[in-house]
Amino acid sequence: MKKVRQVSEAAAIAEFLRNEFYHAEFQPDRHEFERLVLEPNVEDERENAIRRALLFRRRGHMWRELPLDTEWWEVSLDLEDLHRIHVFPRAHWRKIANGSFKVGDIVRRIRSTKFRGRTQVFISKIEALSYRLRQHEDNSAILLISVDENSPVTILEGNHRLTAALLASPSVLQGRFRVLCGFSPRMHQSCWYQTTVGNLLRYAKNRLFNLRDREADVYRVLPQYARTELRSATASASKVLAEPK
Repeated sequence: MKKVRQVSEAAAIAEFLRNEFYHAEFQPDRHEFERLVLEPNVEDERENAIRRALLFRRRGHMWRELPLDTEWWEVSLDLEDLHRIHVFPRAHWRKIANGSFKVGDIVRRIRSTKFRGRTQVFISKIEALSYRLRQHEDNSAILLISVDENSPVTILEGNHRLTAALLASPSVLQGRFRVLCGFSPRMHQSCWYQTTVGNLLRYAKNRLFNLRDREADVYRVLPQYARTELRSATASASKVLAEPK
């Protein structure tokens, strides 16, 4: 894994939210905030505040478990990096993995094992995505987390796309997506990176404390955003009126 360029936390949040924005709970927000999500300006702090609140509505419990000193980088993956990439052990991934959550081992299990029921339905969706990725470009980003460039890596967002791409071929994985990785020397304290009893207890405590999540309240930041936009629009209109005819 090689670091290409450092990116801001706001840029990582923007990518995460764009990948999540199709979910049903964002339906009431699409008309008002779709432009901010699909065409993000990460230099605009007002937009960043709204995107953060929108993401926290669905994924605040995940983002809070990342260390405060996490630095985000766009990275490039080499073929030898694949053996270090893991999916988080949850839901259908547990049944597919059979004990090994390395994405390479999971791909081998999908290719060689006949699954049944809901697990097979889940795999069929990944296989359909894999066929689509072979034919079409994808400008989305996958988010990873790690301690450093040489340590094990966990997929924070993009399990399905990364697995589907690798099912097609390693070249599809390397050529279809941008890859962002959050690095912190304290990443082992995150339950998403290392599933220990202590990390899970910390997660449960944080989840309970933030049951009513003020940071997920878009309209807490929206009035300030709206007032600033109004002042900007008023100033622009005044300038036009003041110009000589």
